Amino acid sequence: MISNLAVAVLNAVVWGMIMALIALGLNMIFGLLHIINMAHGALYMLGAVVAWYLIEATGNFWIALVVAPLFVALVGILLERGLLRSIEDKPITTIICTFGVMLAIQQLVLTIFGGSPRRIAAPIPYRFPLFQLQYPLMRVVVAIISVLVMAGLWFFLKKTKYGLWMRAVVQDREMGIALGIPVNKVYMWTFILGSALAAFSGVLAAPIVSVDFMMGREVLIMAFIIVIVGGMGNLEGSVIAAIMISLIQGIGALFVPPSIATVFALAFMIIVLLIRPQGLFAE
Repeated sequence: MISNLAVAVLNAVVWGMIMALIALGLNMIFGLLHIINMAHGALYMLGAVVAWYLIEATGNFWIALVVAPLFVALVGILLERGLLRSIEDKPITTIICTFGVMLAIQQLVLTIFGGSPRRIAAPIPYRFPLFQLQYPLMRVVVAIISVLVMAGLWFFLKKTKYGLWMRAVVQDREMGIALGIPVNKVYMWTFILGSALAAFSGVLAAPIVSVDFMMGREVLIMAFIIVIVGGMGNLEGSVIAAIMISLIQGIGALFVPPSIATVFALAFMIIVLLIRPQGLFAE
């Protein structure tokens, strides 16, 4: 029982790190652009699918880890510039449009990639002993990479000019315009960064889960739960909430079927909304 609990906790932390990256991208887009991006899960899926093709062509996972998010970032530019820029101040319209984009991406991937799930072999096949079990080293590496990316994002937001501009525009858009901040560029780069984070998470998750055209559906639901629990616009809260909810699901799955464990996460969100509607860590 102790070994199963230790593995469940470790798996939950690893998955929590991946979900934190997804939720960070979703929360950044909402916090700055006030866009509820229903296509975020599809961008996560697209990153994993592009990575599968790159690995098939090159045989190198690490090339895919760099190139796939860049490709999806280009898709993010097209979405922000071509579709969302003209309707960004219309919340209902943006929800409908991004939902349509999600369906379009799913159908495009279904047509090209097919409906059968594919597997990506772990680039680090080694295992290490954990109690009486052998635990995949790749999962630990995924968690470490996720932490490094989050640290890089923190540095970008706190120590760079564009990060300062993003935080200023969140505080007061009109004052930012008055001070000469290129708000339209800040919006564009925020959407690009959020899209790239979703795709990067998809590539990291690909060796752990199967790759298919619907893999972003449940992830999108969990990402919204994490953002709601952590607090809209609060990036640190998203990270903490991602780990908390993953632990609830992971430990719960030891005692009940995984589908019921997901209900635990939903119940936790409802309790949080009843007690603190703005989220646990919202200011």
